[in-house]
Amino acid sequence: MAVYLLIHGSFQGGWTWKPTARLLRRAGHDVYAPTLEGCAERAAGLRPGISVTTCAGELAGFLFNEDLESVVLVGTSSGGLVVEKLAVLAPGRIGRLVFVDALVPQPGQQVRDIVERPAGAPPYESTSLARGPGREQLASGLFADFEPALKHWALERATLHPLGLSEPEPGELDAFWERAWEATLIRCRQSRNPPLSHQRATAERLGARWLEIESGHYPMLTDPEETARLLQV
Repeated sequence: MAVYLLIHGSFQGGWTWKPTARLLRRAGHDVYAPTLEGCAERAAGLRPGISVTTCAGELAGFLFNEDLESVVLVGTSSGGLVVEKLAVLAPGRIGRLVFVDALVPQPGQQVRDIVERPAGAPPYESTSLARGPGREQLASGLFADFEPALKHWALERATLHPLGLSEPEPGELDAFWERAWEATLIRCRQSRNPPLSHQRATAERLGARWLEIESGHYPMLTDPEETARLLQV
């Protein structure tokens, strides 16, 4: 059986993996779905200095202290940034990488260069430390395809995302591309972001296995059975 470490994306916490994690555990796997610092139930700990590197460092310490090896490291959306950094910090503990509709910037790329926002889209809410869409923006945008009960559940848990996790510093993730990784990329066919062109470029450079799922940007919530199946491929 495998060990899975599931990394959430923006405006989320470990809660976003709950339906899929339940199925993976039922199949006999060990599954961890931590919440990154400053997010979800850890939002009260939002502080200056939270970054992709600090969160990846915390997770590297977790892997060490739990003696976890051959880990299937999974990232979705902006969680792909943390996967890039964590893989570099703890390469001996990672068995395989899986990017689920994830942002995986290459050297010289910034998240703002990848994500396509519709013209005229309202600006996100923001503070000095975090930003994100408001409740109505989520309901009619990122969560628009959710069933009513799931939408309500997710809206009650969504939080603004720490700025340092939304846009890494120049060069912060470059070391990821200096070595080879065993990787899988799962594209969500109904999702606008990250664009198909970005995911194709990621898969090509990594030599990653390419899989697709007929879902929006949050398949771990809307299609947990298929998501769990693909994570075990």
